[in-house]
Amino acid sequence: MNCIFDNERPIYIQLVEIIRVQIVSGKFQKGQKIPSVRELALTMKVNPNTMQKALVELENEKLIYTERTNGKYVTEDESLIEKVKKELAGEKVNNYLNSMNDIGISYDEAIKYLQELGGKNGIS
Repeated sequence: MNCIFDNERPIYIQLVEIIRVQIVSGKFQKGQKIPSVRELALTMKVNPNTMQKALVELENEKLIYTERTNGKYVTEDESLIEKVKKELAGEKVNNYLNSMNDIGISYDEAIKYLQELGGKNGIS
């Protein structure tokens, strides 16, 4: 996975965001063992210490947990995953509506554009 990081924010925060999306999208499924710190660091081309810091943050959020000597796993708490997914969706919706407002498009017009143009990207 080739990640392009924003120099304005800490890389570990960006890693948290990437892995969070992988969890809520089902790329990492509930209860699934995730790759080791070293494997993830190699895949995302970051320092293992940076990856470890990101995983600690995800563990604090309870999206992953550690089984002693067995590795790290994605939570099996479906309601937590759904809650995080809804929060991420809310952020995306707000960003979209704010961007549309910035170019002079009202809320109702923005919804209309979603309905008219949303399917053009393979989303219906």
